[in-house]
Amino acid sequence: MDLWQLKIFCSVVEHKSFSKAGEAVHLSQPTVSSHIKDLEAHFGCRLIDRLSKEAVATQAGSLLYDYARRLIALKEETETALAEFQGKIRGKLTVGGSTIPGGFILPQIIGRFSRSYPEVQVALINGDTRKIIQDVRDGNVELGVVGARSEDRNVVQEQLIQDEMRLAVGAEHRWAGRQSVDVEELFQEPFIIREAGSGTRKSLQESLSKKGYGVEDLKIIAEMGSTQAVLQGIKSGIGISILSLIAMEESIAAGTMTALKVDGLDLRRQFFLTRHRHRSASPLSKAFVEFIKQHCGPTSADCPAS
Repeated sequence: MDLWQLKIFCSVVEHKSFSKAGEAVHLSQPTVSSHIKDLEAHFGCRLIDRLSKEAVATQAGSLLYDYARRLIALKEETETALAEFQGKIRGKLTVGGSTIPGGFILPQIIGRFSRSYPEVQVALINGDTRKIIQDVRDGNVELGVVGARSEDRNVVQEQLIQDEMRLAVGAEHRWAGRQSVDVEELFQEPFIIREAGSGTRKSLQESLSKKGYGVEDLKIIAEMGSTQAVLQGIKSGIGISILSLIAMEESIAAGTMTALKVDGLDLRRQFFLTRHRHRSASPLSKAFVEFIKQHCGPTSADCPAS
């Protein structure tokens, strides 16, 4: 067993496919299969169930995956620490972003960071707020940026960026020509909501609860698992929704959507830099955090969200 084999194994688990894992690590499918067989021989048990359409980790495989991710992360941290000792910033950093930060903010920040530190490779993992916080807890990412506070005592968060949500309606909607609506009017229209675990949904719930309402008071017609799906639903006339203004910018500019204020509802929220409370930050992670605070902190004027 070696770290390269563990990396191949993790790729199979994450992609649920031998062929896709091979593409990710630049190996042929037979070579990937050979490495997995070697690992199974080493541990004396089956690690991957080869089902008809996907490869799924067995119970033993899931256990190995957790340890393999930690070993790979420790290897990368070691290389980064020694590079820093020699006065260099290089290595690989894995960060996580919930829907809005991961799709609209972090890619630009990572681009700037990579230009400043060309020897650094940054991997971005996307997911909803719940998933990214769990990834931080499990050590799959060193840090994350999410759209809601967590009550998990194993993570520590600090405010990074202020965001504002608005009511999103399609260009053909009867409210499209208005600047705002009253909060009570929200409950009259078919509403598209994000899935449980979404920071957008949690922020909406908190905003409504301050006025004595709940998400259940909305006339929910559909629940969707991504902001892009909600945007398409609005444009198709399925319903209205409340989304981050950042996510709506392109649609507003294209004239396919209008953003309205909701009188009586505070739709401001924060994006939070999220880290594990009990894990020491790697030198590369510290450099990235310092960079992101300089370019996207509360006093910065050049953040993509500004």
